[in-house]
Amino acid sequence: MIMELRRRSIVKSITWRVFGILITMLVVYQYNKDIKKSLIVSLCVNAVKIILYYLHERFWNRIDFGRKKVIPDYQI
Repeated sequence: MIMELRRRSIVKSITWRVFGILITMLVVYQYNKDIKKSLIVSLCVNAVKIILYYLHERFWNRIDFGRKKVIPDYQI
């Protein structure tokens, strides 16, 4: 069975949240027109989401649901 390394999950989590930070910042900015407050809210919310996403990924790596073991077909 192939399993993701923790560092891969961390990098995936960070890159995904970078998109989330930008989107959250734009939405909050549209509401309050204050770039500093938008950045603070966005960073706080997404720091929590990075941690939760990482834990979610690690949890799903322990579950075999939806995975299929493939046995290589060796030819002699």
